[in-house]
Amino acid sequence: MSTTSAPTAATVDTVPRGSAPGTAAPGGIAPSGGVPSTAAAVVDSAIGTVLDTIVEVERLMASLSAYRAVAIDEVHRLALAAEGPTRSGPGRPWSPTVAARRVAASELAAATRISEREAEQLVADSASLVHSLPSTLEALRAGAVSYRHASILVDEARSLPDEAWAAFETVALPEAQSRTPGGFRQRARALREREHPASVTERRRSAEESRSVFVEPGRDGMAWLTAHLPAEQAMGAYRRITDIATGLGGSDDSRTLTQRRADVFADLLIDGVLPQTGAGRGVRATVLVTVPALTLLGGDAPPPAALEGYGPISDDVARRLAAHAPSFVRLLTHPETGTVLSVGRDRYAVPRDLKLWLRVRDETCRFPGCGRSAAHADLDHTVDWQHEGATRHDNLAHVCEAHHRLKHQTDWRVSQAGGGALEWRAPSGRVY
Repeated sequence: MSTTSAPTAATVDTVPRGSAPGTAAPGGIAPSGGVPSTAAAVVDSAIGTVLDTIVEVERLMASLSAYRAVAIDEVHRLALAAEGPTRSGPGRPWSPTVAARRVAASELAAATRISEREAEQLVADSASLVHSLPSTLEALRAGAVSYRHASILVDEARSLPDEAWAAFETVALPEAQSRTPGGFRQRARALREREHPASVTERRRSAEESRSVFVEPGRDGMAWLTAHLPAEQAMGAYRRITDIATGLGGSDDSRTLTQRRADVFADLLIDGVLPQTGAGRGVRATVLVTVPALTLLGGDAPPPAALEGYGPISDDVARRLAAHAPSFVRLLTHPETGTVLSVGRDRYAVPRDLKLWLRVRDETCRFPGCGRSAAHADLDHTVDWQHEGATRHDNLAHVCEAHHRLKHQTDWRVSQAGGGALEWRAPSGRVY
């Protein structure tokens, strides 16, 4: 039997025609079955060295994450000490525990420029690692697991009763040290099911309380709309969308099945029916049209149209929305600063016009880093009405319900700095 084999496609691609067997290909790459050249060996060694460095950096990052968790928990502990029993009372309906958690999260979010939701998660995860999952914290400090693995373990453990955490950590931590985060998440869920003392029925009843829908802006005029639903509802809705989308496909339809699914989803939610029925649109847009002053004076190159709560959109999309809008509100803006100068004379009621003016000015909740839409926020007197605060544009700002309560029930303070800017002072003394 011959010991030589036909050359593979890779060998043919890397070895020039006419080369002698065993001759290195250009770039130092040896042909199939040959001995690596000196250059290739040097490259391989260099790659190994760089990979060793990357692994060491990953371990260092994990270790630093452990120290960060301890530091964040210390912030929480100090906030709890500050929010002692002496600060409870009729004017502070939040318990010291709730107030301390909110203060710690808001301080962390403002100081590190992250979202408050992310900060709240860090505060909760850090407390779990420091006080309830010591072995996981030590593994993180030693670089045996990454912070992603540790946070997955914490997340799965949090759904267990306190008495089951230790047993879950014992069986889950070794799995975290040998699996990718995705693989570990799947395995941790199975281990959690095994360790959970409550029945699936009981847990399902509680889990239904967390159902939600949220939107996340994307690039290029797109966004993600996500729903957290009971599994049978989510799967049923997906199958129905798929069935409808599959039935819409035809020889003259160039859309992919994925694109048809998205179109069916939007049509059903916005219209309540599919467009093929000829029914009218179920939802009409209320359009705030921003008109730069230079445009009224005959200037060109106006700024792009903007969708409230999202940002710039294309002119084509803006025109399509405008075509179906039942009414318009014209907003005259300064040609250089973009400041709103007028909301027109067709709306006489001053409080309503002022509210609209402030909604356009603020766009979002005015707490540092908060992105909740002004349309769903409270219009707050910076200096309270009962303290002689006036109902004026320079004493009003949109603040979401959570941060409105934070202002009144903790030591966070806010003042107007002029020009629509707000100055927030944290309990720690930091100013934003």
